[in-house]
Amino acid sequence: MTIIDGVPATRHAPLAGVYASASALIGNTPIVELNSLTAGLHCRVLVKLESRNPGGSSKDRIALNLIRTAEANGELAPGATIVESSSGNTGIGLALVGRLTGHPVIIIHSAFISDEKRALLSAYGATLVEADWEAGPQDPNNARAIADRIAAEIPGAWRSSQYENAANPAAHYATTGPEIWEQTAGAVTHFVAGIGTGGTVTGTGRYLKDISDGAVQVIGVDPVGSTYSGNAASTIVVDGVGTRWPKSNWPGIFDASVTDDIRVIPDRTVYDIVRRLALEEALLLGPSSGLAIAAALEVAASAAPGSVVVVIAPDGGNNYLTKAFNDKWLESAGMNADGFAFGSSD
Repeated sequence: MTIIDGVPATRHAPLAGVYASASALIGNTPIVELNSLTAGLHCRVLVKLESRNPGGSSKDRIALNLIRTAEANGELAPGATIVESSSGNTGIGLALVGRLTGHPVIIIHSAFISDEKRALLSAYGATLVEADWEAGPQDPNNARAIADRIAAEIPGAWRSSQYENAANPAAHYATTGPEIWEQTAGAVTHFVAGIGTGGTVTGTGRYLKDISDGAVQVIGVDPVGSTYSGNAASTIVVDGVGTRWPKSNWPGIFDASVTDDIRVIPDRTVYDIVRRLALEEALLLGPSSGLAIAAALEVAASAAPGSVVVVIAPDGGNNYLTKAFNDKWLESAGMNADGFAFGSSD
């Protein structure tokens, strides 16, 4: 396979409307307007569907840029192994792009990732190593420390370091931000995104502030149990967002100064919105999307009439059918399923 600029090149002459490979499908995701959930509001809430990326999440963007950048600067040699700690989506993105670019991928993951994510990682050929996601920053058994050790033990291996690698927010500055500005014809007034590594809210938010001369308001969203909002650490039951670590150990790529506000959404609200999105808007989205959209609805409720609130939906709901859409799992996570829009006991 021929690799050009970090992505595989087709051996055939290009045809209009034909993509060279799955990596060419990354980015340019659609935006859809909410209608039912915004009834009574005087603002528009627009959802950017990152589940339309080939790996199913916004993390495809950073995976491609992490690998492209490392190959270009010589940090990642042809055929070298990529090692990363991930709660799922970054791992899936790296496994997908790694498969296309000839790099084996090792993912250190939590025991609590969904069965669907685990199956996807395996389907893309990633080697999986389970770690204690609750281990603190000084604990040699935490996922990042294990990833560091594995990378050091494999000759030529490259640690992608999504939490510290500037190519993470750079991917969103170069793609997600410009897409939103173009898709809304510059009408966006508020940008809302959950905070995981901080790459999406930092990169996209910085671009939108730059292009609008600071007019766009950037709102980060935190789950219960996370310290980004200044609250004490506790159990986090929303996949892929938040951190239980103290500020001194927050991801180096997260620039809190880009945000104008950080909101916390109760767990029950998150999962209720996830189910209402499916039932009322026909949008099957994951819990981190429910988190961000719940906050976007709050923002829209208090924003000036005519405001345009754009919110990132990081991934789809297919990877959470056994969790967010399962009453028994919700009850095991401390939420009584009574009153939710619908559910399953399977």
